[in-house]
Amino acid sequence: MAEISVIIPVYNAETTLPDTIASLRAQTLTNWEAILIEDGSSDTSWQVAQTLVRQDHRLRLVRNPGKGPSAARNHGALHLAQGPILAFCDADDMWMPDKLSQIRAAMRAGSDAAFGRICFFRDDPNLVRTRSSLPKGPVDLSMLIGENPVCTVSNLSLHRSVFKRLRGFREDMVHNEDLEFLIRLVGHGYQLTGIDADHVLYRLSPLGLSADLEAMRAGRREALRSAGAFGQGPDPRAEAVHLRYLARRALRIGAPVRLVRDLVLEGCREDAPAFLLPARRGVLIALAAVILPLMPNALRQHLFSN
Repeated sequence: MAEISVIIPVYNAETTLPDTIASLRAQTLTNWEAILIEDGSSDTSWQVAQTLVRQDHRLRLVRNPGKGPSAARNHGALHLAQGPILAFCDADDMWMPDKLSQIRAAMRAGSDAAFGRICFFRDDPNLVRTRSSLPKGPVDLSMLIGENPVCTVSNLSLHRSVFKRLRGFREDMVHNEDLEFLIRLVGHGYQLTGIDADHVLYRLSPLGLSADLEAMRAGRREALRSAGAFGQGPDPRAEAVHLRYLARRALRIGAPVRLVRDLVLEGCREDAPAFLLPARRGVLIALAAVILPLMPNALRQHLFSN
């Protein structure tokens, strides 16, 4: 039996899926299975996935009986996975070779769930623009609702039994369903531990943030309602930190100037010290929002790539 079951929703991923699977096949831990759940793509993802499955017996391809990435992940994790550990990966992300072996070690050491650092890139995965940071010690609710250190579902692994007890991701949420799940995970007392190693290569999109911002906020409000059930009420400081994260992300991907300025102003209204400090992060973002129209693109990318 496989030690780890990898769950990969596939939607319009014909160009990126081969690289995702290649990074999985390059893992130093080889006793895994991967379940590809095709989610109604309009491109040739199904045919590409079929070709990949024929090349490796550890890969399985199924169609999503529901709709959406949460339904796809739940179907794979709750009904098809056989390994005692689950690891989720999106079809446009890639993993570092030691990710699964380090996840297995963390689980054996007592973690209920684990994650590593994320390396963000635009076009070339060899040109990492920035890395996520890790908290000191286990993740708590205040961390999650501020600047969620897990960042993406591709960075989450956990015991399958824990995922089943929590009944998976909410399928009625379009955005922040991963945050809502993590809130329930930590709120119920499970230990979510960071591993001090690069785990995920995450592809930045220049289009996603401004178009999805309102939907992201609607999902966040729903996640915060879940946090309230565990006694974690509204927190202006955490909201300011979250808005700083969004503003920084907007700067990284080249979002419109007005969007960056609105995020900075809203964050400072929530809690100016929390947004601005440490200065190397918050003050730099606020200054950038002011001088952004005059800032050359190359300089902008350099300043916000770390």
